[in-house]
Amino acid sequence: MARRGSSLPDYFSPTAITTCLSRCFARLSFLSLFSLLVACGAPSNTSSPASISLPDRPFVVALDSAPTAFDPRFATDAYSERITHLVFSALIRLDPQDRIVPDLAERWEIEGHRYTFYLRKAVRFHDGRSLTSADVRYTYESMLDPAVASPFRKTYEIIERIDTPNPQTVSFILRGPHAPFLFSLNRGIVPKGQEAISTHPVGSGPFSFISYEPDHAVELRAFPDYFGRVPTIIGQAPKIARLLFKIIPDQATRLLALQKGGVDLIQNGFIPDLLPRLQKNSQFKIIKGPSTTYSYLGFNLADPVLKNKNVRLAIAHAIDKEKIAKYIFQDQVTPAHSLLTERHFAYAPTKRYPFSREKAIQLLDEAKRYPSPVTGERFHLTYKTSQNEMGRMVAEVIQSQLSEIGIGVTIRSFEWGTFYSDVKSGNFQLFSLSWVGVNDPDIYYDLFHSSAIPPNGANRVRYQNKRMDTLLASGRMILQPNRRKDVYKEVQEILAEEMPYVSLWHAENVAVMKKEVQGYTLYGNGDFFSLKDVTRQPI
Repeated sequence: MARRGSSLPDYFSPTAITTCLSRCFARLSFLSLFSLLVACGAPSNTSSPASISLPDRPFVVALDSAPTAFDPRFATDAYSERITHLVFSALIRLDPQDRIVPDLAERWEIEGHRYTFYLRKAVRFHDGRSLTSADVRYTYESMLDPAVASPFRKTYEIIERIDTPNPQTVSFILRGPHAPFLFSLNRGIVPKGQEAISTHPVGSGPFSFISYEPDHAVELRAFPDYFGRVPTIIGQAPKIARLLFKIIPDQATRLLALQKGGVDLIQNGFIPDLLPRLQKNSQFKIIKGPSTTYSYLGFNLADPVLKNKNVRLAIAHAIDKEKIAKYIFQDQVTPAHSLLTERHFAYAPTKRYPFSREKAIQLLDEAKRYPSPVTGERFHLTYKTSQNEMGRMVAEVIQSQLSEIGIGVTIRSFEWGTFYSDVKSGNFQLFSLSWVGVNDPDIYYDLFHSSAIPPNGANRVRYQNKRMDTLLASGRMILQPNRRKDVYKEVQEILAEEMPYVSLWHAENVAVMKKEVQGYTLYGNGDFFSLKDVTRQPI
């Protein structure tokens, strides 16, 4: 698990090394084979997809898991969000630096609690219908309808009413001040009255939906009447005719497909240890950039063991994030102590929990969780994760580290849909996930307000705290950045003290692609929107 020639981290006991390596052996052996192919170059295969002429071959992006929704009103996982951003246009978008830019709205005005948007003219949905203010109103009113059960309902409850004085103008009248409102309007607009959006998505984005073969592939087609992002390029369609997202859970298989020409691009879909080898291969081009992706270990706070704060703090002390970052991620992640990065305006330094087995054991003793005279374990937990290669590897390391303080851990790895469903329904003890696109600190409301427990939000750990509820409600009503920062400072202090999550790390975005791929830009939130501008230039 460490680089060849480097010393193993001292938290691995011989038993831990044997256990971890035995579980990883088969896939790492496959990766070793891939490394040889990367170094030497794979033999050409005239029947492979690479032999198809470039104009006829779809541009292929490999994903490690499947999207769970194609309706933007229900898209909550990263790949669902990223694909719906290509199919559906929104009032506003975020650019690669996470700044708000126009999309469907050419411009907007804010007067007190009224937000008025002026839509581009002659925008059409993929089925030919005109997109008007009525569709915008329908999209947001449907998310507010309890019968629709959108997970974003709480986000938009600040809306008192929506006015549509003409087909090109829509106004949102809010119940009061709401700092994150403009950021929240990057939700894709669906056509009014369309009943089958979930299975046959119809949007107005740069690509139209062709098909989805469950757990295998999503195919999109360039929309020739796409309006573009700014008025000067209205009508500019994507430069690639077809876009195919292949779902390939196994990392080695994804990389071999890239090597043999069946995949054009992979973003964040390989273990960091392979990056130096990939960089040496003249067939590939690699780009890196900062990200707003935050990874964490979540606790089920309704669990009889994990509801004890000292148990959660002990687990925080037992995880050596710095060494995981160094030896597993090759320093391509930064250990995190908060949901927000240190670059964020609302970031506040808080209490930290450095790696210390001694402190962890002390906290478990204080929680009266003593070792069993029979097994030696203090208690046993189940850790759920997806079949993502890095996720499983991290789970195995955390399993080894917790065993050193007497906590037994069983890892359960599921395909993405099952795993994600279990997390949302509360069917877990421990799980690890990432939040992508962390922009406005109001995200804390969706994650930790007591009213945001699923299906009403993303408070998947079932955290409840009256003081937190008060702070989060006030934080979204304050418009002055300095005053908001004070509110979220206390929010971060409470979370650091109560530990509903263990903050793990903030990641770096890395994309590896064939050399002929041009025009791909990394977004801080990992978005795929720049696929609209991608071309292949044969070398």
